[in-house]
This record gives sequence, C-alpha cells and structure tokens, in this order.
Amino acid sequence: MSGEAAPGSAQASAPRVRVLLAKLGLDSHTIGVTVIARALRDAGMEVVYTGLKQTPEMVVATAIQEDVDVVGLSSLSAAHMKHFPRVAELLREQGGGDKLLIAGGVIPEEDAEKLRAIGFARIFTMGADSRAIVDYIREWAESRTR
Repeated sequence: MSGEAAPGSAQASAPRVRVLLAKLGLDSHTIGVTVIARALRDAGMEVVYTGLKQTPEMVVATAIQEDVDVVGLSSLSAAHMKHFPRVAELLREQGGGDKLLIAGGVIPEEDAEKLRAIGFARIFTMGADSRAIVDYIREWAESRTR
C-alpha cells in the first residue's frame, strides 16, 4: 500500500501534512522513530526522516528546505536538553517558527516542562500510543485550515 488516500476521502481533500523526524547527536536508537514514521505514513502524512547523527543546524536546514509543517525530534540518549533547545532557537531565527515542534522518547517531566516553555507543543514519552501522535498532528493541521 502506498499510503495514498483514496479519491473522495477526507484525507484526499485535505492538504497533505509534511513531517520531519530527526535523531540528534550520537543517539542511535531508531526503533521508536521508525514506528512513528510508519504510523504517520499510514495515516497519509508525508514523512522526511533525516537519519542518525544530525546536528540542530542540519535538522533546521532540512525542515526549511523541505518546507515541512511539523518537526518531530526523538531522544533516547539524554542529550535532548543540549540539542532540542537549539533546534527551537534556529527555527525561530530562520523563519520556521510556524512549524509544529514536538518531541518524543525518554524525557523526564522536568525537562518536558522546559521544552514546552521554549516552544515544543507536545512531548510524547516512551510508550506513547502512535495513534495519539497521529491524532495530535491531525488535529493541529485541521485547526490551521479553519
């Protein structure tokens, strides 16, 4: 199945949501981000996955170049407070402040609060249901078209 929406379906008439997923630094755990990428594609979204060992500068350059709607960052290596704030800062500086910024992985609530304060709309921790992530992005995209 190609992930394309059937003609005449609600998905076919709505603009396709473009999502960038990234792993920053030396974090090499890819199972979670791969599962989320598949769930988003199955839901009709276009997914750009940057691969491993990305820098904040690389992620933001790709987000701007690919004109994505959503930037999703995944961290399982405890480096999220080093890299994620820099991505948020660079997005704002480079005109990407309108993109939905979300994160997932092993992120303690104390850090999640700090990330929300700097612009991350939602933090999905380990074990989050992929359907909840799909629904959240879908609702955000629909709210932009109203």
